[in-house]
Amino acid sequence: MKNIGVLCKQKPPAGKEILTELTRWLREKQYNVLMDSQTGSLIGETSSLKKADIPPRVDLIIVLGGDGTLLSVARIAHTHNVPILAVNLGSLGFLTEIPFPELYGTLEKVLKKDFSIEKRMLLNIILWKNGSKTQNHHVLNDVVINKGVVARIVDLEVLVNSQYMTSYKADGLIIATPTGSTAYSLSAGGPIIHPSMQALVLSPICPFTLTNNRPILIPDNSIIQVKLTTEDVRVTLDGQEGYHMVIGDVLEIKKADTTLQLIQAPGKNYYQILRQKLHWGSRTSKKEN
Repeated sequence: MKNIGVLCKQKPPAGKEILTELTRWLREKQYNVLMDSQTGSLIGETSSLKKADIPPRVDLIIVLGGDGTLLSVARIAHTHNVPILAVNLGSLGFLTEIPFPELYGTLEKVLKKDFSIEKRMLLNIILWKNGSKTQNHHVLNDVVINKGVVARIVDLEVLVNSQYMTSYKADGLIIATPTGSTAYSLSAGGPIIHPSMQALVLSPICPFTLTNNRPILIPDNSIIQVKLTTEDVRVTLDGQEGYHMVIGDVLEIKKADTTLQLIQAPGKNYYQILRQKLHWGSRTSKKEN
């Protein structure tokens, strides 16, 4: 590894101090550090590179931030097969497994190629209008279909491999990867799915009927099609980007051909992370008034 990309969330001063120390540490070890213009501006450095310019130029990407920061990097890095070291500067952080105090110890191992990779599934999201592709995106967590700002029920027809599955009358629908099962889908009552499992989960949001209010798991080689039967909706990708879908459009969701190369936190496993983030086994007491 010679070229290392560093991408940081845009929330100083904590990010600024950490970024300054990290770049100094890497350069002292003779590594070439590449940053996009926004990351560089945090520490007063000038860069002509955009975020999307970093992945094809580096051997490793270090992401400093929370899960949102990693999700934005995932959408530009997955096609370049570059490993990502995600360092948690946020609060919860299911995806950014490495806490800042463990950064340098972990990084020493990574630079010696002593690490393991988790290949995380991505979804390919295509919006069809009159038989033509108008949107084509990749997401790591989920795609959410809902009404948006207007609080009305959404009517959706769902097909799996061109076979009619069901119609949802709900506030919306979440289609998530195993990685995304601990995000919005979990809040909507969906199951936690181990990242190594080959499955997708469909979780309705506040369904209007009791007959189809349960999440459903389907094989990851399935092609899902969602059609509207009533009003227009908003499609949101990983909670960060989105566009409108109108009657007559078809939203197609399937497993992407590429994966995200996420470096595992040394000495930790998925169940340990779940226990820590979800406080499994902890006891809380309430004070009596």
